[in-house]
Amino acid sequence: MPDASGSDPRRFGSGRPERPRNVFGEPLAECCANPVTGFYRSGSCETGPEDVGVHTVCAHMDASFLAFSRAAGNDLSTPVPAFGFTGLNPGDCWCLCAARWLEAFDAGKAPKVRLAGTHEATLDIVPLDLLKKHALDVS
Repeated sequence: MPDASGSDPRRFGSGRPERPRNVFGEPLAECCANPVTGFYRSGSCETGPEDVGVHTVCAHMDASFLAFSRAAGNDLSTPVPAFGFTGLNPGDCWCLCAARWLEAFDAGKAPKVRLAGTHEATLDIVPLDLLKKHALDVS
């Protein structure tokens, strides 16, 4: 079972947890520190059992996706000071729910992704070939 970082401590006999991995099986890169993103607000799209939304896709926001998300009931643009959320703008990076990214893809509104910062758990929901079609980076 992955811990809060998205690592599974049972993977190694040493008892040390494995570092979270991206969709290529490499160490997960930071997604964004300004604004700080991730389910755990670590700057990385790490995941764990508490992350029922699977916030694992490191996405580069654009106006089209932000409008799509607002229309779907998840306004990512409007600041919510009570939660320390300043709102997102085109050009910002953010860890999106994998299912929402796939929904946006199906609607023709998927934002570009940073594959190095996209957690491997995404592949349980989104095929790698779809992610590659929207990649800002290809490893």
